[in-house]
Amino acid sequence: MRADLAARLAWQARAALVIAKKDALVYYLKPPVVTFGIVFPVFFYLAFAAGRAVAPEAMVPGIVAMALFFTASAIGPLVTPWERQAKTYERLVTSPASLGAILAGDTLAGAVFGAALTLIPIALGVAATPAAITHPGELALGVVFGAAAFSALGVLLAAPSTDTPSQVMMLSNLVRLPLIFVSGVFVPHGEMPSWGQSLAPFSPLSYAADLIRIGFGQPTYFGAMADVAALSFFAISLLVAARLLHARAQARGG
Repeated sequence: MRADLAARLAWQARAALVIAKKDALVYYLKPPVVTFGIVFPVFFYLAFAAGRAVAPEAMVPGIVAMALFFTASAIGPLVTPWERQAKTYERLVTSPASLGAILAGDTLAGAVFGAALTLIPIALGVAATPAAITHPGELALGVVFGAAAFSALGVLLAAPSTDTPSQVMMLSNLVRLPLIFVSGVFVPHGEMPSWGQSLAPFSPLSYAADLIRIGFGQPTYFGAMADVAALSFFAISLLVAARLLHARAQARGG
């Protein structure tokens, strides 16, 4: 019995890896996607930081966190609608791969894509400013766990039974933008108003940005252990919620 269960789990794990590879080749490794994933969050951050007397090296962790958030969560909401449009979604969900394996593959693709592209702003920040990586372990944890949580969020946002990407993107922006503004990326948590400090714990970006700040030698607000625990909770909870909502949409014929 245990051997059969282990064999089934191993098969589903391989299926998830195949789906992640398919997503990377079909959706992620395109020049416009890569360019957008790096350029947009950098300019978005700089637009809100303009006019503030902030040292360049102090801005690097925020730019890195923003790039990770956008790159890991940007494509995930669109994968399912694109596949519904291409009429490949039905074949995928009726394949031997379970829905959990499909969503795990989608999440893995987004997480790896986000973490890989985040290396670019990290390298540029270290090369172009006095910023230095003082705690590489915490920085790596922030990137890896943050990428997993953000990618799971993107997969969750793909759950509505629609094949119109524009509708999904509207929903995605309605969810992601508030999470950005309460995360403490633009304003340190200690300087936020009381209502902002109350809402910050509900954004996974708060914890990823906090870990990334530790990596660059800046003060922490939550603490590294709390950051890792919170990001793990977000990643698992969002993926479980995505599984439930995708299953409901599938049962309704979406």
